[in-house]
Amino acid sequence: MQTVSTIVVAIVGFIHIAISVVEMFFWQTPSVYGRLGFSADIASQVAPIVNNAGLYNAFLAAGLLWGAFEQNISIPIFFLACVIVAGLYGAVTLKPTTLVLQTLPATIALIIVWLAHS
Repeated sequence: MQTVSTIVVAIVGFIHIAISVVEMFFWQTPSVYGRLGFSADIASQVAPIVNNAGLYNAFLAAGLLWGAFEQNISIPIFFLACVIVAGLYGAVTLKPTTLVLQTLPATIALIIVWLAHS
């Protein structure tokens, strides 16, 4: 079960690497900002904010990957909880599909981490 725990936490980490790359480097691509319903003009205006969010997602990814291979259960629990809260907030403020992309994988991973360490 410990191996499964490591794998699922790492998967959530890789999801956040992907989110980070998109937010930091591809935000002003029409297929990206258009998925959230932004026009090119608005996407350009909010680009610095989205780029900043990408950096925060990179920090989450780093913490998740650290936690995936750390014996201290507190680290993955903390970062998975952060992702769950961010996903819930994103679902309310951006798009409900954030629940599927962020909250669901992190919640599943958190349950597996708890089971692996109990």
